Amino acid sequence: MALTKEADEVPGIGIGVKPLTFRQQLVKALWISIWLFYLSAPVTDLIRGGHSTGARILGALGLVAFVAWYLVLVFRTVRQMAVPRVLVSLAVLAAQATVLSLTLGREWLVLFVYVSISSGAALPPEISRWTVPGATALMIVVAPALPGWDAYLAGLVVPALMGGFAMVGIRAMIRTTMELREARATVAQLAANEERLRMARDLHDLLGHSLSLITLKSELAGRMLPDQPDAAAQQVADIEQVSRQALVDVREAVSGYRRPTLPGELAGARTALAAAGVVAKLPAGDGADLPGELTEEQESALAWSLREAVTNVVRHSGAKRCAVSLETPQTLEGPVVELTVRDDGAGGPSTHGNGLTGLTERLEAVGGTLSAGPAGPSGFRLVARVPLGSRS
Repeated sequence: MALTKEADEVPGIGIGVKPLTFRQQLVKALWISIWLFYLSAPVTDLIRGGHSTGARILGALGLVAFVAWYLVLVFRTVRQMAVPRVLVSLAVLAAQATVLSLTLGREWLVLFVYVSISSGAALPPEISRWTVPGATALMIVVAPALPGWDAYLAGLVVPALMGGFAMVGIRAMIRTTMELREARATVAQLAANEERLRMARDLHDLLGHSLSLITLKSELAGRMLPDQPDAAAQQVADIEQVSRQALVDVREAVSGYRRPTLPGELAGARTALAAAGVVAKLPAGDGADLPGELTEEQESALAWSLREAVTNVVRHSGAKRCAVSLETPQTLEGPVVELTVRDDGAGGPSTHGNGLTGLTERLEAVGGTLSAGPAGPSGFRLVARVPLGSRS
C-alpha cells in the first residue's frame, strides 16, 4: 500500500482510496512489487537449481499464477471482497505454495510468507489472527519433507508471522482512515446544512421585517397622495432608507458578520410600530438600561426575537397597542434576561413557522428558551429568556 498523503492533498493515492487513474494504479503496483523482491530465491532456483526443462516451465507457470493470485488479493483489499471468497483464494494460494515447495525444493517455502501476508491484508482481524499463524504452521509442517529445510525454515518463521500481523495493522489503519474520511465528509455536510439554516433564518428575519415596513410605508404614501405630497415624499424617502439598510443587512448576513443589537432593534421597532399606527411602549433605545453581563451571542438572540415579534405584530395581529419590556428576574436556576412583547391584537401566527422556529434555535444555542402564544381573551405574547452571565 502506498502510504502517501490523502488524495485531496496530493495527486497520488490516499490511504484506503481506490486508485482511479492509470498513474495511481501504476504507483500502487510499484509499491506492492517491492515486496516481490523476496521471490528472488524461487527465481534463482528455477535458473540454477538443476531442474529439468519441464520442471522449470511448470515451476515458472506456477510462480506466475501464484503471484497473479496474490496481487489480485492485495489489489482488491480496499474493495472489501466477501470473506468466503477471500478464504477460497487463500486456500488456492496455500495449495500452490505447498505443491511448488514439495516438488521444487526448500527455496519455495518463502511462498508461505506471501500467503500469510495476503491473509493479513485481505481478511478482518478476527479471522486473520487465526489464518496468519495457520499459514505459518502449514509452512512448518511442509518444511521437514524437504532436504536442508531446518536452517532455511528458521529464517522464514519470523517474517511470516511478523509480515502477516503487520498487514493486519495496516488494514486496521486503512479502515480507520476511511472512516475518518467519511466522518470528515459528514461533518462538512452538517456544517453546510447549518450554514444554510443560518442563512435561511437571517434572510427570513431581515427581509420579513424590512419588507413589512416597506409595504406599510408604501400604503401610507399611496393614501397621502395627492392631498399630502410632502408627507408622501417623506414616506418614500423612508422607504428608500429602509431598502438601502436592508440591502446592507443582507450583504452582512451573507458574509456572516451581522450581529444585531438590542438598541438598534428597539429603534427599528419604534419606527415600524409607528408606521403601522400601533401605539408602542418600549424601553429606552440607547441601551443604557441593558444588562452588562449579556454576551454578544445572547444579545443577538434577544435582538432577533424582538425583530421577529414586532414583525408579527405589524403583519399578523391588527393590534392597536404593543408593549415591550426587558427585565432581569431571579429564577431557581439563577438570574435571566427576559424580553416580553405583548399586543392587543387578534393573535399572532397560527403556527410556529420559520420565524418562531428560527428564534427557538437561536435561543437554545445560547441556553435560552422561547414561549409564544395567546395572552388572555385577545392579544399575543412572546417571551424570550436567556441566562444572565452564561457564556455560550
